[in-house]
Amino acid sequence: MTTSTFLANQRLPIHRWFRYSAGFSGAWAEAVIRERTSAHHTILDPFAGVATTLVAAQLAGRHALGVEAHPFVARIARAKLTPCDPDALERAAQSVLAHAESLPREAACDDEPELLRASYSPDALADLRRLHRAIEAQGEHPLLWLALVAILRACSSAGTAPWQYVLPNRRKARVAMPFVRFPMQTALMSADLCAGRTSAVLHHDDARTCASIADASVDLVLTSPPYPNNYDYADATRLEQTFFGDVREWRDLHTTTRRHLVRACSQHTAADRLALGDLLADPHVAPIRDALTGVCEALAAIRASKPGKKTYHTMIAAYFVDLARVWQALARVVRPGGEVCFVIGDSAPYGVHVPVDDWLARLADAAGFTPTRTREIRARNVKWKNRKHRVPLRELELWLTRRR
Repeated sequence: MTTSTFLANQRLPIHRWFRYSAGFSGAWAEAVIRERTSAHHTILDPFAGVATTLVAAQLAGRHALGVEAHPFVARIARAKLTPCDPDALERAAQSVLAHAESLPREAACDDEPELLRASYSPDALADLRRLHRAIEAQGEHPLLWLALVAILRACSSAGTAPWQYVLPNRRKARVAMPFVRFPMQTALMSADLCAGRTSAVLHHDDARTCASIADASVDLVLTSPPYPNNYDYADATRLEQTFFGDVREWRDLHTTTRRHLVRACSQHTAADRLALGDLLADPHVAPIRDALTGVCEALAAIRASKPGKKTYHTMIAAYFVDLARVWQALARVVRPGGEVCFVIGDSAPYGVHVPVDDWLARLADAAGFTPTRTREIRARNVKWKNRKHRVPLRELELWLTRRR
């Protein structure tokens, strides 16, 4: 059972409600939770994403807490955790659809953001807007809102890159109609709803502080933090955020979303205009400072010869400053003897290898955790075609125990 891909979640009840290209298998998470905890334990995911760990904990009969800094993704996670009677959801969905069909189809507005005009036909966008107005009229039930979120890509003619970036210049052959896809989505969600799920609480919070989590309250941390591989989590949901009016243009993403997240992409560090010397002097990275300095200085030197001049040097430094802070926060909230499992991957920007597992283990040890074992999940970047570098990478589980 793989932990390294979200693909299996597209076939799992509840997990399949929204396709999110990050994290791990919900089935694997549930198996780990059942094996490593009992009914009185509390599970935490400080990078909760769309609540994969929290849903798995609910299905395993455990109490779960989650922290997610991305405001839109946190809203999706909360919606997935919403208890609801299946018949009640079906009735509400039918009412919404009838109301939406009764609303006039408004003409395309010249003020619509460019991304939406490039991604939808005028009729499809108008019908999606009608569904949204009908959902708002019913008080915007979280699961009906999530059903609309879940069909936005299916109803768009724009292609999607493997990691969820929207590509309006790449057209899809098959495009769903909103008034057909919406009842299909709500029927799927109704079929997945089950009674008796235990409590799960999602906090819109920052993993670097875990301010909403009580001291020594957690028995198991099960999470997959962002990898330092330049994936822009803010951009991954730009289509959805644009539809709901959270952003209008790409440049809005930094203010609304990216600046709240762990610094794992060059767009973030470039916008923040970070100074490498300040990052390397941060006391949080003292346990890895010499090694980190060598890698970051090598990246800075290579950057000077590259046309794009991506800020990988400050991205890597800022990433480990942030993850060191995460370990300090976890040291406060995890009970002595509690366990932590990070699903992580290394990286090689500009072909310079970054030993993420080793450095995270050293930062965790300094925070009060004892590394106990690692397990390699899969090899990455071993098919060299069209790759920017030929450094073999890997994804693995890093297990640690909070010292007593």
